[in-house]
Amino acid sequence: MKQYLDLVKLVLNEGIIKENRTGIDTISYFGAFYKVDLSKGFPLLTTKQMYWNSLLHEMLWYLSGEDHIRNLRNKTKIWDAWADEEGNLDTAYGHYWRHFPSASKNKKGEWEVKEVDQIQYVINEIRKNPNSRRLVVTAWEPGNAISSKLPPCHYTYTFNVSNGKLNCHLTQRSGDIALGIPFNLAAYSLLTYIIAQEVDLELGFFAHTIIDAHIYFAEEGSPNERYDHSRALKEQLNREPLPLSKLRITKKPIDELVFEDFELVNYQHHDKIKFEVAV
Repeated sequence: MKQYLDLVKLVLNEGIIKENRTGIDTISYFGAFYKVDLSKGFPLLTTKQMYWNSLLHEMLWYLSGEDHIRNLRNKTKIWDAWADEEGNLDTAYGHYWRHFPSASKNKKGEWEVKEVDQIQYVINEIRKNPNSRRLVVTAWEPGNAISSKLPPCHYTYTFNVSNGKLNCHLTQRSGDIALGIPFNLAAYSLLTYIIAQEVDLELGFFAHTIIDAHIYFAEEGSPNERYDHSRALKEQLNREPLPLSKLRITKKPIDELVFEDFELVNYQHHDKIKFEVAV
């Protein structure tokens, strides 16, 4: 997909070398942005093989609202590095999507906390007020972010309805161009497909702002060479994008959807590219 390859070029060509918490330097670019037209096909990268099954299981886990990976880890190991031995996560995106803690004072001046299902709020609001500019979902809870092992990277997104089409804009504080961004692009596009079907709207655009867009970098021959992503990304730039796949979803209420309700049609891709994760 051209938009992704253009993003890779931007960071490689205009980014600066920065240190970070992992101990592996990055080529970092501030304020990257791109958008894709979802009506043209499902934006699952074709210049390398993507793990569709893992991505779909992860999104269904988000929508479940669980704060642990005890069920998810039977399907994919994507979150194992961040969970404790029992599978609990101190930052679970979907838990905040479906159970965000909202605090307010009662008449006695005492703080009370209630849970907000942000996904259901957005669905209800689109149905009754599609022109709303308040269709926001957040996974950023400041107290949690201060203490979390990994605060949310893709921390907030906003829906927008225009000409009968549903658009989604994702804001991400930190984006690993080689590993994370292809998954984020596909995952939030998938979410837009799901919500659009739920509220009977056509597909519009997925837009994405990445505040710190970065590529892990290490000199050839250095002790950290295996963490370098720049050389494999340059290889990916030489690959010609293939036609996008199509995505079909069974017409069911959002909370009844299961893995078997999704069909990825005609996914063509180049060979896998392995990138080492810097934790």
